[in-house]
Amino acid sequence: MKKDFKNHMVESLELPKDLVYRAAIVTVMGNRELLLENYKGILEYEKEYIRIQAKSCRILVRGKNLNISYYTNEEMKITGIIQSIEYE
Repeated sequence: MKKDFKNHMVESLELPKDLVYRAAIVTVMGNRELLLENYKGILEYEKEYIRIQAKSCRILVRGKNLNISYYTNEEMKITGIIQSIEYE
């Protein structure tokens, strides 16, 4: 019931879902660039994979020659050849 009430309030007030649910926003441009918003930290960082702790899940990016081009407290940009994105 509490979850239904929250969903109803979010819809009624037209609140941004990413803020309310603390959801990660993943924007992928082709297979060469990924922008990730709303993350907490980097758990593992290798050329073949990057594991990130988001606020509500873990995200595993697999590929070749992966590189974190930049990161701030709220977003990061990953470049390289992105082969897959997994949510854990």
